[in-house]
Amino acid sequence: MDITPQEVSETLAMVTEQNLDLRTITMGISLAGCADEDMDRMCDKIYDRITHQAENLVSVADDLASEYGIPIANKRVSVTPVAQVAAGCADEDLSPIAHAMDRAAQTLGIDFMGGFSALVQKGIGNADRRLINSVPEALATTERVCSSLNIASTRAGINMDAVLLSAQTILECARRTTDIDCYGAAKFVVFANMVEDSPFMAGAVHGTGEADAVINVGVSGPGVMAAALEQLPDDANLMEVAETIKRTAFKITRAGELMSREASRRLGVEKGIVDLSLAPTPAAGDSVAKILEIIGVGECGGPGTTCALALLNDCVKKGGVMASSSVGGLSGAFIPVSEDAGMIRAAEDGSLSIEKLEAMTSVCSVGLDMIAIPGDTPVEAIAGIIADEMAIGVINTKTTAVRLIPAIGHKDGDTLEFGGLFGSAPVMSVNRFAGNVLAHRGGRFPAPLNSLKN
Repeated sequence: MDITPQEVSETLAMVTEQNLDLRTITMGISLAGCADEDMDRMCDKIYDRITHQAENLVSVADDLASEYGIPIANKRVSVTPVAQVAAGCADEDLSPIAHAMDRAAQTLGIDFMGGFSALVQKGIGNADRRLINSVPEALATTERVCSSLNIASTRAGINMDAVLLSAQTILECARRTTDIDCYGAAKFVVFANMVEDSPFMAGAVHGTGEADAVINVGVSGPGVMAAALEQLPDDANLMEVAETIKRTAFKITRAGELMSREASRRLGVEKGIVDLSLAPTPAAGDSVAKILEIIGVGECGGPGTTCALALLNDCVKKGGVMASSSVGGLSGAFIPVSEDAGMIRAAEDGSLSIEKLEAMTSVCSVGLDMIAIPGDTPVEAIAGIIADEMAIGVINTKTTAVRLIPAIGHKDGDTLEFGGLFGSAPVMSVNRFAGNVLAHRGGRFPAPLNSLKN
């Protein structure tokens, strides 16, 4: 890959002035060989496998950041969905596996580990049930482990039993961690059409079709995108806006592609994907909401927001896909409320509601992300929110997700403080008219007609 002096200068400006970073280098690790009937032996195998395979991940990432001058915000590991690995073990409580994963994360010095997960879009197996029941304990008693469930897909429809279980699990995760602002729920996410090569938490897993170990990289750069768009005059038409987004996404992705290649070479594992997602942070200027406002929306959440976000998401993909040999993951614009200073402001101002966020998820990456809701929200309302978001993903053949944080003991207008990349979450009001029937019907929302692709 040839890098010109002009690109070096532009990248330096992006890093020093516009908050460009590599959001994460994530090593995906297969645990297929760790299954065992004995829980203790299985935990030992999992710990040994992860710490051996990823022993140089942090040092290589630090070396790359130093050599290329591009900060790497997080170093992470994702593993095979644990429910698959634990199927041969009869223990009801699978949280010891999460403890082994957490010990491995601490030994390696990484930020997060994903994969305490299950895929239940069409049915819940015995190991899946045991894993779901273990999630609250696992997340309450570990620091760095994240959990996810895939409960819907375009090919299978929506597992409505899993929807209700997910809502109950979210509430219990929050209840178990009230002393740390219900942080447990922030480490749990439910998906429709989960991807199996995402580097982003809390939903990263190492898919069964992957190599034994791969490197997946997540680029960021909302600040870079905002700075580029601010150079346009107010009378620039949307075609000019689109071209600016595409050119900037290309530059951002070039940096991620270079780092991805180098990381995989130095670690001696297969190069996976570059995720093109614009992932915001609470830092000033590093906001997706700000980009939408520069495009022309008065305040994020106001009329026109979905249109502006659709343009941004599409053009990020068009520009970024030309800069990498292997684009994957989620790839688009994230809208996590607590992690975006502009989103936080819009929520506090009343411009941004959960209903508007839901509409925005139909055209962007992921879904309803890092949203704090009142602690007394009924489980039926939470299940309804999840079901609505899953339906958007299933019908539109896209990945969507829900990461809600019931703020136990808090009401509308209060704020949860997480710090770091997770930021702070204003508690947003929830429509209470879900009723008591839909969430408890169970069964399966059948796959839509557009699932018949063969």
